[in-house]
Amino acid sequence: MGLPTPDTSHLRDPRFASVYEPAEDTYLLLDALENDLPRLHAQRPTICVEIGSGSGCVSTFLGQVLTPHASLIISTDINPAATQATRQTTGRSGGAAVFAQCHTRFVQALEPRLQGNVDVLVFNPPYVVTPEEEVGSMGEAAAWAGGKDGRAVVDRLLPRVAALLAPGGVFYLVVIEENRPDEIIHLMAAQGLVGERVLERRAGRERLSILRFTKGD
Repeated sequence: MGLPTPDTSHLRDPRFASVYEPAEDTYLLLDALENDLPRLHAQRPTICVEIGSGSGCVSTFLGQVLTPHASLIISTDINPAATQATRQTTGRSGGAAVFAQCHTRFVQALEPRLQGNVDVLVFNPPYVVTPEEEVGSMGEAAAWAGGKDGRAVVDRLLPRVAALLAPGGVFYLVVIEENRPDEIIHLMAAQGLVGERVLERRAGRERLSILRFTKGD
């Protein structure tokens, strides 16, 4: 990746032991966003939302690369430690964007205000196939436990995406093959969103993909 990765060295603090550190899936998402910079700048986004921000690496990157267009970058996470970690990461950004962090599941605390207004929506979800009882815990497993097919968390958000996006808005989603990405693309088409795989990479036993969905103007 040509652009610098945001500094997350503060995650070494024991307070952030439950926070998901940037890994191959994070870097693949950053690469996909970097590849899309011409189209994103042409879109001139003003409100960007990252769901499940973890370290805040992706939110910070968005604020840096979308300046001066992205005036507000909202980061949400169910883990309060992640909310604090994101605040520290974005605080080091040096960009002109305004960052806001919210401790909430998905965007529940903000949803009425955000509907139809999100230009860029990003989600690197818990996607690993695990027993259902591991999904939604407050521990470290919450960052990766996805239940059956790794879709337990993703499937709760997908029906709400089209309503959140502004006309012309885009949604980036990290998946693995076990999540059945082609089925996700088909499901989102029923909401009027055009989806495609924009980047793929193998990381160990996982085949990671970035799906991009676009809402019509």
